[in-house]
Amino acid sequence: MAKLSNNEAIIFVQNNVEGDVLVCNEGLSFWGGVDPDTGVIIDIHHPNCGEQLSGKIVLMPTSRGSCSGSGVLLQLAQNGNAPAALIFRETEDILTLGAMIAERLFNKKIAILRLNPNIYNLLSVQKSAKIDHLKLYFSSTLINLCQPDLSTIYLNNSDKELLAGNHGKATKIAMEILCLMAASQNADKLIDVSRGHIDGCILAHDANLNFAEKMLDMGARVIIPTTINAISVDRENWRSQGVEPELGNKASRLADAYVKMGARPTFTCAPYLLSEKPIRDEVIGWSESNAVIYANSVIGARTQKHPDYLDLFIAMTGRTPNTGVYLEENRKPNCEIKISLPLKFDESIWPMIGWLAGSKSPNGIPVLIGLEDISLSNDDLKALCAAFGTTSASPMLHIKGHTPEGELPSTQDATSKTIMPNDLLNLWQKFNTGNNKIDLVAIGSPHASSDECMKFLKLLLEKNQTVIVPTILTVGQETLGKLRDHGSLNQLSKLGVQVVPDICWCSITEPVFPSKTQSLITNSGKYAHYGKGLTGRNIRFGSLSDCAMAALSGFVNDELPNWLNSPT
Repeated sequence: MAKLSNNEAIIFVQNNVEGDVLVCNEGLSFWGGVDPDTGVIIDIHHPNCGEQLSGKIVLMPTSRGSCSGSGVLLQLAQNGNAPAALIFRETEDILTLGAMIAERLFNKKIAILRLNPNIYNLLSVQKSAKIDHLKLYFSSTLINLCQPDLSTIYLNNSDKELLAGNHGKATKIAMEILCLMAASQNADKLIDVSRGHIDGCILAHDANLNFAEKMLDMGARVIIPTTINAISVDRENWRSQGVEPELGNKASRLADAYVKMGARPTFTCAPYLLSEKPIRDEVIGWSESNAVIYANSVIGARTQKHPDYLDLFIAMTGRTPNTGVYLEENRKPNCEIKISLPLKFDESIWPMIGWLAGSKSPNGIPVLIGLEDISLSNDDLKALCAAFGTTSASPMLHIKGHTPEGELPSTQDATSKTIMPNDLLNLWQKFNTGNNKIDLVAIGSPHASSDECMKFLKLLLEKNQTVIVPTILTVGQETLGKLRDHGSLNQLSKLGVQVVPDICWCSITEPVFPSKTQSLITNSGKYAHYGKGLTGRNIRFGSLSDCAMAALSGFVNDELPNWLNSPT
């Protein structure tokens, strides 16, 4: 048997396994992309859609998309449908962290490896492989695996006290996993963060509840100001909405667990819309992909795209690995995307550009060029960042002329890509797969801003009609208060629009999500991407005006928008 040098063949979570190799040439978001109950890939835009991950040795360059993928992996581990091993070619955080949690807290093992490109490529053409006691076997090849070296990470006295368990079991586990993640990310030390945002509070599965209550029972408490993401129910009104008590009670328990740990009950996936938000260069510890991308890109704050569960550990310790885009040199763009705009367009172009930018720079930080003379609102930027996060693993992007670091020089090895009008046309057709009869209008993924709600209200008032199909806007509590204060909430309600706080489209289930829905329309590139896999319904995508017209008529125009009909 031939022996090869490990040369960065690293095993982060050990388990002895043997099985078939499944190669994913594109990164995959486990949340929204993998069924947490079955282990089947459900992302309709992924080349491996429909394939089974359970028990397989799965190769992919790295993951992408939602920070919640760690929770999906934990759920798969708990129900016996997890991959036997996940093997990456590049640094990967989200699934690696999920496997660490599964092992450390629940004694469920999923092997996690990172291989250099040469070894990865050799393995990618094999049908099967075996991992046994720090050795990887495939064909007639043996690879010696090494473990991460924790001795290279500088820890201050406070870190050492936490690691020694002097402040309880919960913080000891938090610090142990922070150190492991630091090693996996090649960080040399931990640094302070000023605020946190916790993403793992959606009851997409029982794993999130199991984790939160286990940490609460062990005495976990946050020590920095910490906000909470959207949850799975309207916390005050779920009973009157007909939500099943089992779901409502579990979702409430999950939210309560984080509040008891000291987090603020903000319940929004758009914490950058809060009155208390980060400032430029502030070092923060956020999860939730769209929020991370917006914070880094639009605000100019600094945070990695932290996986679910690590966000709690950061909030408990106020510490995070000093790596990735926390470092100035790693914030430079390494992909230049030149955008050729149609002569005319509406705001639906921005989530499309975000989605396309992510697909053209799936693992790097792009700078978008060609928008310098275009006016971009905060809502435009919100929509662009959210859609970018569905197709890219990157925690940020730059937009020349618009974002704080948009003028940073590109790296010497930066690639060059384009987004052309024909790319937009093709994506529009990809997003719009349903028939033209609309049963539901879905706005607020991420949570709608007060400006977005007011714009939608104005569109309805211009027609002086009430909506004839269920129309739901999801918002955070602070935005709900603004709408209530200036009377817009009452106006929307009179027109038949349901404004729902706390919950986001990515976690809405029946009966809040109308059960008779066959086709829905959204103005969100994020929900247009994930919606089909999450709901099984047909998806239409369009502008806020398209959504308003559908709400009033029950139909959407089957013809291409004028600006796409004549793109040049």
